[in-house]
Amino acid sequence: MSDSASIKQSVMKQVLAEANLANARVLIEKLQENCFEKCVPKPGSSLSSSEQTCMTSCMEKYMAAWNQVNAAYINRIRQEQGNN
Repeated sequence: MSDSASIKQSVMKQVLAEANLANARVLIEKLQENCFEKCVPKPGSSLSSSEQTCMTSCMEKYMAAWNQVNAAYINRIRQEQGNN
């Protein structure tokens, strides 16, 4: 592998890592925003068992949906790259 190809690959890995980190931050923010508002109508010093159950269920569903959308997006990008 040439030196410029190695540098390019290194930069691409760094960009991908930064994009993944940004996506994770957005996911966490949306989880907190959506699930907390749905599951904790009256915030207190701790979560009740029903609030904890609701938060767990909400987070699992939200992450599953996020993964599904992300996979569809990646497949679409691959299709577009294949058409070019």
